[in-house]
Amino acid sequence: MGEPFELVAIVTTLRMPVEPTELIPEHLTVLKVCRKPTPVADVASQLKLPLNITRVILSDLRREGLVAIERPRPVAQSIDERIYREVLHGLRSL
Repeated sequence: MGEPFELVAIVTTLRMPVEPTELIPEHLTVLKVCRKPTPVADVASQLKLPLNITRVILSDLRREGLVAIERPRPVAQSIDERIYREVLHGLRSL
Protein backbone atom coordinates (compact mmCIF):
# COMPACT_ATOMS: atom_id res chain seq x y z
CA MET A 1 0.00 0.00 0.00
CA GLY A 2 1.24 3.50 -0.78
CA GLU A 3 1.95 6.25 1.70
CA PRO A 4 -1.16 7.76 3.27
CA PHE A 5 -1.12 11.11 1.44
CA GLU A 6 -4.09 13.33 2.21
CA LEU A 7 -6.52 13.78 -0.65
CA VAL A 8 -5.79 17.51 -0.61
CA ALA A 9 -1.99 17.12 -0.53
CA ILE A 10 -0.44 18.89 -3.51
CA VAL A 11 1.67 16.97 -6.04
CA THR A 12 4.13 18.85 -8.24
CA THR A 13 6.45 17.46 -10.89
CA LEU A 14 10.06 18.32 -10.04
CA ARG A 15 11.69 16.93 -13.15
CA MET A 16 11.10 14.59 -16.04
CA PRO A 17 13.25 11.45 -16.15
CA VAL A 18 16.11 11.21 -18.62
CA GLU A 19 14.83 7.81 -19.77
CA PRO A 20 11.02 8.05 -19.64
CA THR A 21 10.73 4.61 -21.26
CA GLU A 22 11.69 3.10 -17.89
CA LEU A 23 8.39 4.34 -16.41
CA ILE A 24 4.94 2.82 -16.71
CA PRO A 25 2.29 4.88 -18.54
CA GLU A 26 0.63 5.87 -15.24
CA HIS A 27 3.90 7.39 -14.01
CA LEU A 28 4.15 9.46 -17.17
CA THR A 29 0.54 10.60 -16.82
CA VAL A 30 1.18 11.80 -13.27
CA LEU A 31 4.28 13.69 -14.36
CA LYS A 32 2.33 15.43 -17.14
CA VAL A 33 -0.72 16.23 -14.98
CA CYS A 34 1.40 17.56 -12.12
CA ARG A 35 3.42 20.05 -14.13
CA LYS A 36 1.18 22.48 -12.29
CA PRO A 37 0.44 21.74 -8.61
CA THR A 38 -2.40 19.21 -8.41
CA PRO A 39 -4.23 17.65 -5.41
CA VAL A 40 -3.84 13.90 -4.88
CA ALA A 41 -7.59 13.43 -5.41
CA ASP A 42 -7.35 15.02 -8.87
CA VAL A 43 -4.37 12.84 -9.76
CA ALA A 44 -6.38 9.72 -8.87
CA SER A 45 -9.26 11.01 -10.97
CA GLN A 46 -7.00 11.64 -13.97
CA LEU A 47 -5.54 8.15 -13.67
CA LYS A 48 -9.00 6.59 -13.22
CA LEU A 49 -7.47 4.37 -10.54
CA PRO A 50 -8.33 3.71 -6.88
CA LEU A 51 -6.71 6.01 -4.35
CA ASN A 52 -4.51 3.24 -2.89
CA ILE A 53 -3.02 2.48 -6.31
CA THR A 54 -2.51 6.19 -6.94
CA ARG A 55 -0.67 6.48 -3.61
CA VAL A 56 1.68 3.65 -4.63
CA ILE A 57 2.44 5.39 -7.94
CA LEU A 58 3.02 8.72 -6.15
CA SER A 59 5.29 7.01 -3.60
CA ASP A 60 7.36 5.54 -6.44
CA LEU A 61 7.71 8.91 -8.15
CA ARG A 62 8.60 10.71 -4.91
CA ARG A 63 11.21 8.06 -4.05
CA GLU A 64 12.78 8.69 -7.49
CA GLY A 65 12.81 12.45 -6.84
CA LEU A 66 10.43 13.15 -9.72
CA VAL A 67 7.59 14.71 -7.70
CA ALA A 68 7.12 16.65 -4.48
CA ILE A 69 4.08 16.01 -2.30
CA GLU A 70 3.22 18.70 0.22
CA ARG A 71 0.44 19.19 2.67
CA PRO A 72 -1.56 22.28 1.83
CA ARG A 73 -0.88 25.25 4.07
CA PRO A 74 -3.73 26.42 6.27
CA VAL A 75 -5.32 29.58 4.90
CA ALA A 76 -4.04 31.66 7.83
CA GLN A 77 -0.44 30.76 6.95
CA SER A 78 -0.85 31.59 3.28
CA ILE A 79 -1.62 35.26 3.88
CA ASP A 80 1.29 37.39 2.79
CA GLU A 81 3.04 39.59 5.39
CA ARG A 82 2.35 42.57 3.12
CA ILE A 83 -1.38 42.10 3.69
CA TYR A 84 -0.88 42.16 7.45
CA ARG A 85 1.03 45.44 7.15
CA GLU A 86 -1.73 46.97 4.99
CA VAL A 87 -4.38 45.94 7.51
CA LEU A 88 -2.32 47.32 10.39
CA HIS A 89 -1.77 50.58 8.48
CA GLY A 90 -5.54 50.80 7.80
CA LEU A 91 -6.36 50.22 11.46
CA ARG A 92 -3.89 52.89 12.57
CA SER A 93 -5.43 55.41 10.18
CA LEU A 94 -8.84 54.95 11.85
